[in-house]
Amino acid sequence: MPSVLPDGEPMPEDGALPPAALAGAARRPLGFYLHVPYCATRCGYCDFNTYTASELRGSGGVLASRDNYAEQVTEEVRLARKVLGDDPRPVETVFVGGGTPTLLAAADLGRMLAAVREEFGLADGAEITTEANPESVDPRYLAELREAGFNRVSFGMQSARRHVLKVLDRTHTPGRPEQCVAEARAAGFDHVNLDLIYGTPGESDDDWRATLEAALGAGPDHVSAYALIVEEGTQLARRIRRGEVPMTDDDVHADRYLIAEELLSAAGFEWYEVSNWATTPQGRCRHNELYWRGADWWGAGPGAHSHVGGVRWWNVKHPGAYAQALGEGRSPGAGRELLAEEERRVERILLELRLSEGCPLDLLRPAGAAAAERALADGLLDPAPYRQGRAVLTLRGRLLADAVVRDLVD
Repeated sequence: MPSVLPDGEPMPEDGALPPAALAGAARRPLGFYLHVPYCATRCGYCDFNTYTASELRGSGGVLASRDNYAEQVTEEVRLARKVLGDDPRPVETVFVGGGTPTLLAAADLGRMLAAVREEFGLADGAEITTEANPESVDPRYLAELREAGFNRVSFGMQSARRHVLKVLDRTHTPGRPEQCVAEARAAGFDHVNLDLIYGTPGESDDDWRATLEAALGAGPDHVSAYALIVEEGTQLARRIRRGEVPMTDDDVHADRYLIAEELLSAAGFEWYEVSNWATTPQGRCRHNELYWRGADWWGAGPGAHSHVGGVRWWNVKHPGAYAQALGEGRSPGAGRELLAEEERRVERILLELRLSEGCPLDLLRPAGAAAAERALADGLLDPAPYRQGRAVLTLRGRLLADAVVRDLVD
């Protein structure tokens, strides 16, 4: 089952935020994340807050029905409008994630988007994304999404090899994600992403190269490539513990990352975040950039997280509890934390260092600055931006990003 929520102070029943969180809001971008917690099956590696029909049966199934989910999210968007008051900002990005958003009817996703548009308005050129399972869409569905206002779609491809997909418990057919890219283009989507995973037990270098070549051949303008993380409590973790499949080590992950950088850069993609590449600046995922740059976003849906002006909060996880709270006129928030100045400084380093623009050196304390000097000498930071006051990871630094970050936040 999904991981536990963090600790924090109780969320006010009306969802009210401290006045300080709203101060200066007009100068910060605002985005919405809309979580759809439903999946047809649970992938063996998945630790997200998602639920299959069998997991919901007998546990608030009526309240948690997919049939009325769009209305529940609409209620939370209306709550957001009350909490944010006369905040004048139009929404710059909307991201519908999951789970499998495309298990809902395209009209339902359109209704959720319409609620954001009606309550807040959308900025000119707003980025509107949905994730999609390749087997849960067809040309008509994609055309309906485009008509509803979506202009970016992200398909979960993971691998082009059948045996790798089997280990991950992915149910789509090899080749289907590539077809989806063509169908999305035909429907009028200018921006299409493919999500890939490397380091699956049993995957070879040749398997990974074949996956990248298949993805590039499909013609997306964005690729996300993530190292497989085996989370405790997942089916894959249990299989590894029983010795049914081998565990992939860090050296293999590093080799696969280098292969990704080699093939993607040769195809005209540039990295802009450690795990993300785009063909143009316009092809970047602007919604994720809100997260990485500490902007404001409201997360609607069970287990969704939000951040506004240094206040971070999270919703109750179970769809039944989420529906019940909204039905009773209460915020579905389960808890929150007010980030102190030092916490916000550390988070800026953690997140911004992963970006191709890096983080300002003046964020570093003396110990962190000394660590940055060592990282520069070791070839982990790029000398040119360093001379201009920014810490930017080299390719070798990207391979060791977590270790570099740990040193710099001291």
